Amino acid sequence: MDMPRKTDRERLADLEARQRMMAEEVEKTRRALRGKYAEIVIDLPVEDFTQREFRDLLAAAIRCGGAVAVTALRALPEASTSSQPGVPTNAKSSRRDGPATSMA
Repeated sequence: MDMPRKTDRERLADLEARQRMMAEEVEKTRRALRGKYAEIVIDLPVEDFTQREFRDLLAAAIRCGGAVAVTALRALPEASTSSQPGVPTNAKSSRRDGPATSMA
C-alpha cells in the first residue's frame, strides 16, 4: 500500500519543524561548548586583568582567529620577572571597570 504523498504545504511544515529543532540543537551544543571553555578560565589568573581588558583580549583573539592570536602573543616578550604576581604591570589595569563616560 502506497503512502499518500504530502502536499507542498505539509512538506514545508515538516521542514520548518526540523529546522527549528536543528536550531535548538545548535544553540544547546554552542552553550555546552562555551561552558567547557568557561571552565578553563577558572584555572587562569584572570584577576590580573580588568574585566574590560579581559573582554577586549578575548574579543580581539576571536576576531583575528585563534591561531593568529596565539602566534602574535607568543612573539611578545615575557613579562618582567621583577613584577610581583598579582600586581598589575600597567597603570590602566587598576582603574574601575565600567562604561567610559564623559563628565563634560
